[in-house]
Amino acid sequence: MKIIISNSSKEPIYEQITSQIKSAILAGELQEGTAIPSMRKLAKDLKISVITTKRAYEELEKAGFIYSIVGKGSFIAEQNLEVIKEKKLKVIEEQLGAVVTNSREIGLSLNELQQLLKIIYEGEG
Repeated sequence: MKIIISNSSKEPIYEQITSQIKSAILAGELQEGTAIPSMRKLAKDLKISVITTKRAYEELEKAGFIYSIVGKGSFIAEQNLEVIKEKKLKVIEEQLGAVVTNSREIGLSLNELQQLLKIIYEGEG
């Protein structure tokens, strides 16, 4: 499991950890039942506080992405990927709706908006 922490990011470190683990699960890189590093090991590997990794793991557990067994560790939980993808798609549709509204307000054409989206999308990879 590879996690990269950016000190220049405005996103808190625990959120960087949770979003990267969620992404790995949704992409199928982390399979159901797979053990993930202990909070202490991850904190040591990333050179961060155990409190930070504890918060990340608690958030992941609350959201149903992992489960913990006392004395055994934390594991990837079974995911209903279709439900998760559908929820994400709904959020994307809402955000794109706001983007379209803002674009129309400033007179941005559909072609210009598509070009902008393409630049942003390809730049993220």
